[in-house]
Amino acid sequence: MKVLASGMSGTIGQALLPALAAERHSVVRLKTGVTRSQNEIAWDPGKPLDPSQAGGFDAVIHLAGENIFGRWTEQKKERIRHSRVLGTRHVCEALARSGSKPGVLIAGSAIGYYGSRGDETLTEESALGTGFLAETCREWEAAIQPAEQAGWRVVHLRTGVVLSTREGALKKMLPPFRLGLGGKIGSGGQWLSWISIADTVATILHCLKTESLRGPVNMAAPNPVTNAEFSRTLAKTLHRPAFATVPAFAVKFIMGREMAEETVLTSQRVTPKKLLESGFQFQQPELSGALKSLLQK
Repeated sequence: MKVLASGMSGTIGQALLPALAAERHSVVRLKTGVTRSQNEIAWDPGKPLDPSQAGGFDAVIHLAGENIFGRWTEQKKERIRHSRVLGTRHVCEALARSGSKPGVLIAGSAIGYYGSRGDETLTEESALGTGFLAETCREWEAAIQPAEQAGWRVVHLRTGVVLSTREGALKKMLPPFRLGLGGKIGSGGQWLSWISIADTVATILHCLKTESLRGPVNMAAPNPVTNAEFSRTLAKTLHRPAFATVPAFAVKFIMGREMAEETVLTSQRVTPKKLLESGFQFQQPELSGALKSLLQK
């Protein structure tokens, strides 16, 4: 396939590019800043994309968006929202106007769509939650409409916590846990829906070629864990104790109340119903195996 891709400098993108190359897909990157090859197109997510640059592709993988880490000032929240909603809308409008034969569009989203839901098991049919991330995800997914109306098969990847040692939540957890200072956050009872970077890449490749997959797809392992269980498993993998507890009030003070409540203190027990029904087989369905693969190389 000839693939147009955005967000390839992020954690997922850096792992995905070599996998696409291994399957002999030809990739052209949408890239902010300076381009360095004929396989890169300069773009600004806040501005319309030239339809002529979006034409001729069999597939589009659109993962671009501002990193959610960092204190949520009003300016930061606006960047998080606009980078996703406007960027997606501009890409999809260009696809719709390009005149090309529709293909498959795999677009980023997040399990933040569901909000904090306690012990409720969440599938793709579950209702929209509340909060900043839920509303951002709603607008993000709605921005895809021009491409969908033009006949593209659209997949919204509602992504869980991606486990990678390169970036993201796991990398931030490792220093205290390696010192034996790790432990649960708050009550520890909040559900954490995770996925290994290997299964993240495999999911995207599966979505590219599986015609039955469309609409929201939960990209999370089939065995979510509580925060307390995650902490115990990570500590055990590192051969360290996990006696510490970070009180919820301390997390809210450090991160800001809103960000803390919608990230590390939120509870999302997500199951990948559509992926499993489509025949996808997880390489690392259990947390212990995923962490050992990442940390004991």
